[in-house]
Amino acid sequence: MAGHSAQLDAKTLWGGKESPFQTSYGKLMMWFFLVSDALTFSGLLIAYGFTRHDSQDAWPIGEETFNSMPFLGHGYPLLYVALMTFILIVSSVTMVLAVEAGHRMDRKGVTKWMIATVIGGFFFLGSQAWEWSHFIHGSEFGKIELNDGSVAIVKGHFGEINSFTVIEAGKKHKVGAVIKEDLMHQFQHAAELGHLEAGKIHLADGAVAKINKAADHEMKLIIKKDGKLHKVGGKEITGKQAEKLYYEALYSGDKHRVIYGANMKQNEYGPQQYAQFFFFITGFHGFHVFSGVIINILILLGVLSGTYHKRGHYEMVEKTGLYWHFVDLVWVFVFTFFYLL
Repeated sequence: MAGHSAQLDAKTLWGGKESPFQTSYGKLMMWFFLVSDALTFSGLLIAYGFTRHDSQDAWPIGEETFNSMPFLGHGYPLLYVALMTFILIVSSVTMVLAVEAGHRMDRKGVTKWMIATVIGGFFFLGSQAWEWSHFIHGSEFGKIELNDGSVAIVKGHFGEINSFTVIEAGKKHKVGAVIKEDLMHQFQHAAELGHLEAGKIHLADGAVAKINKAADHEMKLIIKKDGKLHKVGGKEITGKQAEKLYYEALYSGDKHRVIYGANMKQNEYGPQQYAQFFFFITGFHGFHVFSGVIINILILLGVLSGTYHKRGHYEMVEKTGLYWHFVDLVWVFVFTFFYLL
């Protein structure tokens, strides 16, 4: 009983002679940790802002980069990220309800709301894992270096690849063979190596195949690096002109004219620093969410076993709640910096 916060009336709080900040050692140390962690995230976001300002025009725009939904494909700007954010905020509300139930010594209420908080945390982690996977693999079009030396990201609806029909035999495939498996991976791998030509693909076994592909729709090129003709911030290139410039570069036979996805060495979406900051800051926050979920599970086990009810207070739930609210608040800033600005 001695370790948790004392409940003081208004006269004791504001009548003098007593500090209004009577709190337990555990909660005080949690606040110290949260302040130090806030400074760490602040430093990372300030560094991100400085780097972005240094290359403003070429920096990716959130709705251009994050526009996909699971099972639905592209064309939903920031919708899934908004859903992730909503679920995380709701989990903060359920944590408040768990703390409130603890103040009332309502063990069942604490259990119910803690379980809801853990579910919300798992949903967010799973969503972030999907988003990372999508970010790493990239779009169907990739980022392309045009013939004038400019670099553009490509938006639109990529025509579905239906099959490859072999027209020149290789070590594995015979003339007339129809390939229907792993088409996109083979197409992108050949594009990166310069193994595409107009309507044809050179396969890994030396075979040459005709690409049976539906037409692209609403293609748009957004310049991210200046060239002789096309400049960053200039007019968007759309329609037939966009298709002509894109496929001229794609079918040039040159290696590394197209980049798909992002990692620590290359980045489809814009300057390389963008991917580095994205992986580090969202990964660091994701580690905090993961830690919070594990802590919440451990505290939930203590609630189920009756440990805190026997102590006569649920201060451990309250201290865990402070950490969880901090994680949610940090995500609001990360969401704003990476997705909205």
